[in-house]
Amino acid sequence: MAGEEKPYRVYRGGRTKGKVPAPARPERASRRSADGDARRYRGPSGGRVARPRRRRRWILIGVVVFFALILVWMVTGYLAFRGGVGDANERLDANAKLALNDQSGMLLSHPSTILLLGTDHAQVGGREGDRHSDSIMLIRADPGKHRLTYLSIPRDLYIDIPGHGQQKINAAFQIGGPALAMRAIRAYTGLQINHVVLVDFADFKQLIDALGGVTVNVPKPILSNRFDCPYPTADQCRNWQGWRFHKGSQKMNGKRALIYSRIRENRLDPSENDLTRTARQQAVVDAIQSKLTSPLTLLKMPFVGGKLVKPVATDLSTGQFMQLGWEKVRAARTVHCHLGGTFASSGGSSVIEPAEENRNVIGMFLGLSAPQPSPPGAPSLPGCTGG
Repeated sequence: MAGEEKPYRVYRGGRTKGKVPAPARPERASRRSADGDARRYRGPSGGRVARPRRRRRWILIGVVVFFALILVWMVTGYLAFRGGVGDANERLDANAKLALNDQSGMLLSHPSTILLLGTDHAQVGGREGDRHSDSIMLIRADPGKHRLTYLSIPRDLYIDIPGHGQQKINAAFQIGGPALAMRAIRAYTGLQINHVVLVDFADFKQLIDALGGVTVNVPKPILSNRFDCPYPTADQCRNWQGWRFHKGSQKMNGKRALIYSRIRENRLDPSENDLTRTARQQAVVDAIQSKLTSPLTLLKMPFVGGKLVKPVATDLSTGQFMQLGWEKVRAARTVHCHLGGTFASSGGSSVIEPAEENRNVIGMFLGLSAPQPSPPGAPSLPGCTGG
């Protein structure tokens, strides 16, 4: 068998010269197997899986539907609010519109002064026929300074009402409605009134309830039994101590907010009077403005848009309301002012003789000078805080 091939292989120790071949990787093996099938038809997608593309398509559709719903919701809310504002415009007396000074430009770019009158002819015993302006407040929006300023005028301020002599300023509304009230305020303060908002206190609480209540910071405890005993029997009312408001931030429904804004006699602090009440009214108005511009209210607008202006008569349009709301959102400073004077008696009733310092406060209201508070120990005198 020397010339024939041996039936076995002789093993020779040692490493074979040259590169040692590495074992094939799984992907290489699969790639090789794929090469063999390269000529096979794998469909129009080239063998790719279409699931990711379909998923992206559904996500895109979902986003479009979401923003479409938001748009529909916003339009529905706007239409509901616009309908309520249209009714409020019709409720305003034509003479009041003629008594206004023209607004120069938009509220977003030009200062404007808005008169807020709270009419006092609620169905309260002995006051059904009253049409006095129980609350008189001027609101100035100054977009150039990003500032909102409130100016309260005491209803007992004794001034000259054009054509009717010396009387309390709140009598102007009783005599000649909002038109005469604006003339009297303009004659005394020299301020131009661009817009007017009349709020009926009989329906005031409906506005706040439609908002879901407002949060008000009460600076000190209050106890007063001047308004609306909540109990059904006379015996219970005789033993009732009065409405209590604890110190601190608290949420109020429409009824409590109305009572709080009208209290002028605090049994826990006999020094309080009609002038200290104006500060509470400003706090409630400020709280209402904050709630009106909150995201939650905007979300509920399709359901409450018409109710928000039900107790209101105004010349403000829907767009101007929206501009005023934006001014409230972006206002960096808020100033609270009030006119004042000394208490006196005229014709058997208490009046407030105007103080000379009222002119200075009007300048502060216009932003012509820095806010200055009332002198220490003299809250009945005029002054401004904040800013």
